[in-house]
Amino acid sequence: MEFNRRQGLQGLLGVAAGGTLGAATAGREAAAQTRAETLRQVMGGVINSLDPTTPGGTRENFGLAMNIYDRLASFGRKPGEGGMTFDMDNIRGELAERIDRSPDGLTLTFHIRQGATWHDGTPVTAADVKWSLDRAVSARSLAPPQLSSGSLTSPEQFKVVGERQVEVKLPRPDRLALGNLCIPFAMMINSTLAKRHATADDPWAMNWLKENTAAGGAYIVETNRPGQQVVLRRNDAWKNGEGGTPPFFRRVILQTVPEASTRASLVERGDADLAIDLAASDVPAIESRGRVKVVSIPQTNAFQTIVFNTQMAPFDNPKVRQALAAALPYEAMFQAAQFGRGRILFGARWAEVPDAAFPRTMPLNLDIDRAKALLAEAGHPNGFATTFTFANSMTAFAEPMAALIKESLARIGVEVTVQKMPDAQISTMVVERRLPFFTDIGSAWLPAPDYFMRTYFTGTHRWNYSGWNNPEVAALTQTARFETDPAKYEAAVKRMINLVAENVPMAMVWQANQDAVMAKDISGYTYWFHRQADFRDLKRG
Repeated sequence: MEFNRRQGLQGLLGVAAGGTLGAATAGREAAAQTRAETLRQVMGGVINSLDPTTPGGTRENFGLAMNIYDRLASFGRKPGEGGMTFDMDNIRGELAERIDRSPDGLTLTFHIRQGATWHDGTPVTAADVKWSLDRAVSARSLAPPQLSSGSLTSPEQFKVVGERQVEVKLPRPDRLALGNLCIPFAMMINSTLAKRHATADDPWAMNWLKENTAAGGAYIVETNRPGQQVVLRRNDAWKNGEGGTPPFFRRVILQTVPEASTRASLVERGDADLAIDLAASDVPAIESRGRVKVVSIPQTNAFQTIVFNTQMAPFDNPKVRQALAAALPYEAMFQAAQFGRGRILFGARWAEVPDAAFPRTMPLNLDIDRAKALLAEAGHPNGFATTFTFANSMTAFAEPMAALIKESLARIGVEVTVQKMPDAQISTMVVERRLPFFTDIGSAWLPAPDYFMRTYFTGTHRWNYSGWNNPEVAALTQTARFETDPAKYEAAVKRMINLVAENVPMAMVWQANQDAVMAKDISGYTYWFHRQADFRDLKRG
């Protein structure tokens, strides 16, 4: 549904009131109070499930779940480049008022907040928490593969040890166990309500929870029109956030508006309050008009990358990969594709990585003479022909990238044919290792250096885009995951970074900004690892 100027504000108030404008007294009272206390976000994507663990779910589902469900724990927040961002190194209790960690790192004990209730008013119990954790590792959903990255794999690991205490046992002191309990997949569920809708074929109520909630978080789903709009109502009893008080906004409206230009116009006119998915090319003009506030924060747990298929000739030769990496026009691509908006990951000059931060700036620099020499050493003095591929969804920024790549590689004799493909097709071809040279985007729920390395540089799965499998890196990712000595962990990570720099399975080029365009009186915006808005952080005025 798209609003025009006259009906925009009236429609917003009508929805916020939970009825039509003709609903007499209730509607008038709601309209009087809810414009200031209602937040309207317009987005290009859709919410297709109220359960973030649903296979085939959209990213928008993750952000919604963070607001309607609680987890046992939550990442903190910290100032970052451009604004506030999540802090993975500062984990606090959310539904848990206290978290005890055993000295050997093998036991986590969660103490449920006194007086915590579900949306239906019933008390949260340790049995609810146990059932929620059992579901997270057992259901046929998106959750088990992710939680296994923190050694959370079996219901036998979770035990009720008191009226409000649940214990989690780990086989080894996994660095990512607690972090995995902060993500949407580890949501806490009202098990009594959910089990009423479970069946023998669906013991975890997966089908029912797609369209219904059994939650206790900061917001309650008031209305849901899948693919169009969700309206949330504040849970006034919720006190599990940073300040121990309910969030500012009484109502939140999340509305799908497919056209980016329409979303931008709605925010600029004051008919909407927030959009976080506008094109980077449109943001400079929006900023220059000065009608709204733009908060631009690099997506520190995501990256754009140029991939070389290490399982296919000639990119199975490291010198070929090094040659092409030396012939890429990094700065020109960054300006053309991102208008310089983001954090660059190219341009470093180090021979040995100085620290264990990752993703980081890498020694990727345009040097045509070096590229030609490396190509000759690789046995291709006259170059070769290849294809460069990008997905349809990336056209706005990948098309100018591709044109510049084609032009620059021609200087070293590499003839590039550019091709654009549907997203599903390119995903299949990446898995089957049938694309020689392409661009893609990666992101990580838990942006720990060893997690990035394990996800994007080892294994045979979809996310190891290049298919690179270095035995030393594979071994180091497992060592680092369970390493409790900070110095040894840093040494392992630095070694992995040096190996990536030397072998160049892919060139990670930048971390694009998340440009959050909002009304001038909105404050508190935070960039979160799920790359969606957390309404609990936001205020007006």
